Amino acid sequence: MKLKMKKCKSCGEYTLNDNCPCKGEVGVIYPPKYSPEDKYGKYRRILKKQLLKSEKELVG
Repeated sequence: MKLKMKKCKSCGEYTLNDNCPCKGEVGVIYPPKYSPEDKYGKYRRILKKQLLKSEKELVG
């Protein structure tokens, strides 16, 4: 059995358990594995361009 570190979304505590002591929702903190068949890569690149464009507009 592989243990993965998790982080509580409500209190921010790290745990190896499936439940946080504060009864908050926990999620795995590791990024997803790389896949050459990236289904969502197109959308991430579009979002990144939009974020960079909005930052440039705020600065300049």
